[in-house]
Amino acid sequence: MRDPDVRELVRMWISGWAVSRGSAEPVDQPWGWSIDVGAPVGEVGRHVLPEPTEAEVRKLAETVTAPTTWLKLFAEDDTVRPWLDERWRMDVPGFLMSVPLTAERPGAPAGYTVTAWERGGVLRVLVRTEDGHLAARGQAGLAGPVAVPDQITTAPEHRRRGLGALVMRTLQCAAYERGARTGVLVGTPEGQALYTALGWTTHAPMASLVLDPTAPGAQRRP
Repeated sequence: MRDPDVRELVRMWISGWAVSRGSAEPVDQPWGWSIDVGAPVGEVGRHVLPEPTEAEVRKLAETVTAPTTWLKLFAEDDTVRPWLDERWRMDVPGFLMSVPLTAERPGAPAGYTVTAWERGGVLRVLVRTEDGHLAARGQAGLAGPVAVPDQITTAPEHRRRGLGALVMRTLQCAAYERGARTGVLVGTPEGQALYTALGWTTHAPMASLVLDPTAPGAQRRP
């Protein structure tokens, strides 16, 4: 079932995501928001539609000509795929999630150390082995009362040791200490399992599609 507060949660998500990624401020649109990202690889910009309709998505897609522009549509993959032509490549699905933040500060397991810091509104957490090797990391963009965890990763050789949960809990506690009270993110299917175990609630699915210059028909307009 779709949560009635999805639009507001999406607004909270993009506000913190923009801080985390250093993108331009989201621009209000009749259907949602546009964000200039300007990443040198993978994403020139994105259009975010919290309540997409077929007519809106088709009309918007016709105006997009820059490769690596993304559509973030808060609906099921199977619903939105028929709305777009072969120039649009579908990525892995996402899930909009939230959690109330608390001051819980976790301890690192034996053999690891945790470092946390903030710069420019972005919290960062680094987990290292005793000899200094990277084991896990993550960050969160702060936007007033909202924190948006982002880019949570664990090195392959250190997985299944609770380090992803350690990163998340450390970020959540640090965000709480800086005044944030709600965490919002969009997780992958793999991430959703971790975040659910940490108390996060899923509110809506998100389909991700990118204008792919290598796709059949990408060099012509339909």
